Amino acid sequence: MDILCFMFISFKFLLFVEFSYAADTINSLQSLNDTSGATLISNDGTFELGFFSPGNNQNRYLGIWYKNIPVKTVVWVANRLNPINDSSGLLMINSSGNPVLMSQNTSVVWSANFTKQVSSSAVILQLLDTGNLILRDEQDGNSETNYLWQSFDYPSDTMLPGMKLGWDLRTGFERRLTSWKSPDDPSPGDFTWELEPQQNPELIMWKGSTKFFRSGPWNGLRFSGAPELRPNPVFVFSFVSNEDELYYTYNVTDNSVISRIVMNQTEYQRDRFTWSPSSQSWTVYAVVPRDRCDNYGLCGSYGVCILSESPICQCLKGFTPKSPGNVDWSQGCVRNKPLNLSTIDGFIKFQGLKLPDANHSRVNGSMNLKECGLKCSQNSSCMAYANSNVEGGGSGCTMWFGDLIDIREMTASGQDLYIRMSASELGSSDGKKKMTLVIVFTTIGVVAGLLVIILGYVIHKRRQKKTSEKTENNRETNNRNEDQQEDLELPLFELATIANATNSFSMNNKLGEGGFGPVYQGKLEDGQEIAVKRLSVISGQGLNEFKNEVILIAKLQHRNLVKLLGCCIQGEEKLLIYEFMPNKSLDNFIFDQKEGKQLDWSKRFHIICGIARGLLYLHQDSRLRIIHRDLKASNVLLDHEMNPKISDFGLARTFGGDQTEGNTKRVVGTYGYMAPEYASDGLFSVKSDVFSFGILMLEIISGIRNRGFYHPDESLNLIGYAWKLWKEGKPLELIDPVLGESCHLSEVIRCIHVSLLCVQQYPEDRPNMSSAVLMLGSDGELTEPKQPGFLMDRKLHETGTSSGKPESSSTNEITISLLEAR
Repeated sequence: MDILCFMFISFKFLLFVEFSYAADTINSLQSLNDTSGATLISNDGTFELGFFSPGNNQNRYLGIWYKNIPVKTVVWVANRLNPINDSSGLLMINSSGNPVLMSQNTSVVWSANFTKQVSSSAVILQLLDTGNLILRDEQDGNSETNYLWQSFDYPSDTMLPGMKLGWDLRTGFERRLTSWKSPDDPSPGDFTWELEPQQNPELIMWKGSTKFFRSGPWNGLRFSGAPELRPNPVFVFSFVSNEDELYYTYNVTDNSVISRIVMNQTEYQRDRFTWSPSSQSWTVYAVVPRDRCDNYGLCGSYGVCILSESPICQCLKGFTPKSPGNVDWSQGCVRNKPLNLSTIDGFIKFQGLKLPDANHSRVNGSMNLKECGLKCSQNSSCMAYANSNVEGGGSGCTMWFGDLIDIREMTASGQDLYIRMSASELGSSDGKKKMTLVIVFTTIGVVAGLLVIILGYVIHKRRQKKTSEKTENNRETNNRNEDQQEDLELPLFELATIANATNSFSMNNKLGEGGFGPVYQGKLEDGQEIAVKRLSVISGQGLNEFKNEVILIAKLQHRNLVKLLGCCIQGEEKLLIYEFMPNKSLDNFIFDQKEGKQLDWSKRFHIICGIARGLLYLHQDSRLRIIHRDLKASNVLLDHEMNPKISDFGLARTFGGDQTEGNTKRVVGTYGYMAPEYASDGLFSVKSDVFSFGILMLEIISGIRNRGFYHPDESLNLIGYAWKLWKEGKPLELIDPVLGESCHLSEVIRCIHVSLLCVQQYPEDRPNMSSAVLMLGSDGELTEPKQPGFLMDRKLHETGTSSGKPESSSTNEITISLLEAR
């Protein structure tokens, strides 16, 4: 006991000496006492090791957290299973060189438990800048890289950049994440995330012993069911599989970005967060599962989950539901015709899928796709095959044995899968095609004969001709409406249902009116509030825009885009049904002195960042590159928590592949928000939306409309006024007076800076939205903006052309929308 007391005194003396140095040198120790309140800090001051009590829990734990983040965020806990019920905890290195955590009664509550024998005087604990707590032997020449022990090998609920999730195949050692039981209890919950060490590895989430979500196998670029792992300017992802190791890891491209992945026991989801220094809060970057289709095995074997369908579970082609009445999709689907289980069976290609559960699959990286199909056809147990690597056009072979389960449609990042089918099913398919051709040609012949008879009859019966033409026109209209309904892939509402919900489109329910018709508030029979956009019957230009908006937004899923619930096409009536936004549109607040007081600076900055994330999704992360072309304050709606949602996709255009810009002779949009190259020459690109975003930022900051504002002395519009103040070093004069003292001045100046970068004259000088999002969320140095495109000539609004542009520009047909309340 005397020896132990002496060790304790010695360690306290050593601790005092260590902490008498500057913070950047306090990076290693041999003991740590809870009573002293001392902590261990990483070299760069990012992380801190010490004792803490989570939430309302009075027990003490040894853990690591971010030092300079005001919201205490713990990333690792040592004694998750054995809390200390007082402040007597002592972390020390014992005589065997092993770190141990002891309580008051000298019992060991946690130990690193490494087996190598070393001298206790030669080892130290050190907290690295990555958040990794390491034990190293100072007498080992390779101690900077070869650690005796490290916390990264024993993660809690958090994965930090540089951590490995997976296996050391030489020792059979596994690294996996396990959630906290609750926010007040860091003991292990039942929600875990691990890498399945099978021949075709994939990441699996478990709720207890039940498989909850799987990522799909690695395909050379990403896990096939994880579209969020696409190339981006923030994160890089790696998957390593060799004889020694099998793991997944990620890193940040910019060390100033603080990021973490957390297993959320409360919501049963895996959250990827980034820290926003400007808003001093954690921002959700990605969530998994993303939607219902991510729930493991939701549609059973040979069922495919399609989020846009109703029900979302469907059978693959050649299969029918096993459950009578299609009520229990967990039973999956069965083949229409049984397999022959021989080489005469064939394969049908299915495109854009998350590959099935890889638990019963095999991989051969040396085969090409043709060899893979031949090998699979020769094995009666092989049910499907695909490329194992899609990089560079595709290579390698994956074959599945047994029923195929957990398949979902993934249009943007899905893969091709070849599924074994009965030869008779394939033959039947060919026979149906031939029969279809016979029916088509027979029908054409019959119709042609009828037309000759009708033509002769019409010559003598002109009045009947008019009646016949009217009937035919009505038939064509109905057919066209039916075709549109089939293409829109959305829930269809009856006109009577919407009329009842809006009190027969009462004026009392009218929220506002846009370029293509009025918008009404309504309530469905189940109590759900909706907003109904009604295409004006007299709007000659609105039909195409209506169809365009439905097709574009139907499959878009993002928290900063307004959600389209369905549509109604009945006769001349064409309606869009959206989720209801109780706070209407942004222009109702920022351009009104009274209402503007409800939006302090933190809320306005939150709205700016939300709009930026929504645009980034449209430009980069959605299945097609989408140019909105009409971003303005009235097209940003606010929900009950003032979260912004971009709306009105009637003028949007899509790009595919590597296309980055387009040209049109019909310039449409709103004066005051259009980029100069678009307004004058019809050239539009993602940089056109960036220009509009820059103007919108200036309006949010100043509370002034760009259109209609002119400086009394110099005839400058809002952009010109902002540029003048910037050049004179007086940008703060732009701030909306109603913001008062709520502003973070450095944050406001940064937003003004970013907005001026976005409204520069030439598209190539403007940042893309991924860069704009990063600039808004970091404190890095920004480039000096060049002169913006002013667009302040009043003649553009009056004549549709700019007096300073070449005459050829006037060939564009310009459609200008006025700014009106929604």
